[in-house]
Amino acid sequence: MPSFLSSLAVPAAALAASLALFGLFVALVGVNPLDVYQLMYTGAFGSWFSWQNTLTRAAPLILTALCTALPAQLGLVIIGGEGALVLGGLAAAAVGLALEGASALIVLPAMGLTGMAAGALLIGAAGALRHGRGVNETIASLLLSYIAVAVLNHMVEGPLKDPASLNKPSTAPLADDYTIGTLPGMDVHWGLVVGVVCAVAAWVLMRRTTFGFAARMVGGNPRAARMAGLPVGRLLIVTTALAGAMAGLAGMVEVAAVHGRANASLIAGYGSTGILVAFLARQNPLAVIPVAILFGGIGASGGLLQRRLGLPDASVLVLQGIIFVTLLASEGLRGRLRLPRLAKQPQEA
Repeated sequence: MPSFLSSLAVPAAALAASLALFGLFVALVGVNPLDVYQLMYTGAFGSWFSWQNTLTRAAPLILTALCTALPAQLGLVIIGGEGALVLGGLAAAAVGLALEGASALIVLPAMGLTGMAAGALLIGAAGALRHGRGVNETIASLLLSYIAVAVLNHMVEGPLKDPASLNKPSTAPLADDYTIGTLPGMDVHWGLVVGVVCAVAAWVLMRRTTFGFAARMVGGNPRAARMAGLPVGRLLIVTTALAGAMAGLAGMVEVAAVHGRANASLIAGYGSTGILVAFLARQNPLAVIPVAILFGGIGASGGLLQRRLGLPDASVLVLQGIIFVTLLASEGLRGRLRLPRLAKQPQEA
């Protein structure tokens, strides 16, 4: 229990400090912070409509957060979830259009698998570059994301462009049979269930299997893992590919459940917010679920702040940025406080 509480201390402290700093920020622009927090709660969780909006936003966040949380078990920092989502969504839309007329029982799984494969290819490439050439995976995944966005823009403005999409270049819309419906009695698509199932499966994989044990051993001490005969390179590439598949699946869900086509709307910031979700969840796949719901609520409340208080919708992005900075600062401070204690342990023994 003490270790569990200790693991909660850093994100809790970061959240508290972030709320205080954000309150100071809105006070400086002449808005009462208490009014802001009240409206944020109302916009995120204050009604059934708000809850549905929050959960809809949480669905892709769970999957993109897993794109960062899974490689973190090996000590890797992957920040290419946005690119994997975009490429997965584009690939899924292309398959849906190519198979138009076929049964939805065939097309929807094909779209999902293709989206996952596209995301796995992108992030797996970052893992392969790290293993084969020693390229920093953080930089590689970020640059590959830019390539994915460029591919999306090229395809929706060129080979896959729907002539009817004038102001916003897009692919042709998917047939209604190829869209993902909503949960019974809710205006929340099935992508939420997909995200939760993937998060639980990721936790089981990393905590209850030999693969996960080996991955965490690599993350704890790569040199010792190699000396123990573990296939470090294979673990690295497989895990990064699996992480990319999660974000690619998020892209497929966004296309099939929200947009109905592939276009620039896929670049909605879910990938970058997913990084923050993963860090605040301490890279725990199960903890990703409630944290994604929290950030889905923060994003859902932006419109209400704009309508009621005149604050820009993007004000919630300021809060997200503050949370990220304070989280990094809290982790750094925690590390500095631990060093003196670790140095004293041999002397006390």
